[in-house]
Amino acid sequence: MPDTASVIIDDLRTPADADAFRTLNEAWITRFFTLEDADRAILGDPAGCIIEPGGAVFIARLGDEVVGCVGIAPEGEGVFELVKMAVSAEHQGHGTGRRLIRAAIDRARALGAQRITLETNSALASAVHLYETSGFRHLTADERHPSPYVRADVAMVLDL
Repeated sequence: MPDTASVIIDDLRTPADADAFRTLNEAWITRFFTLEDADRAILGDPAGCIIEPGGAVFIARLGDEVVGCVGIAPEGEGVFELVKMAVSAEHQGHGTGRRLIRAAIDRARALGAQRITLETNSALASAVHLYETSGFRHLTADERHPSPYVRADVAMVLDL
């Protein structure tokens, strides 16, 4: 079992971090779904799509290995979206995802967020459960906005 106490969460800093962000996300997306144009845009330029507009991308490292990632992308005044959460298959179930979510929530708060949204898919039951136990609630149909993702059948929000 991986030692999650040794996992370090920090900001995306290098081209290698950006490559790991893309690779980790492409792995889970293509395992369950189809890579979409909105995925390709963000995964091809996380700095330009997430960081430069005022968000952040977090990388989870175990030694020299990147084992997870997540981003917070600004959506509007006081609102961020939790995007592109991924933990490598061999490191899932050990708390890395929860630590990434906590880092994202803490940074969003520091950036003045009042709300964090996310989209996912009901087939990803472990992810949905992780978001629920992190305080996110499901949006009702009338609260949802159109998604750029065909696979997004769950929308959630965390009011801060």
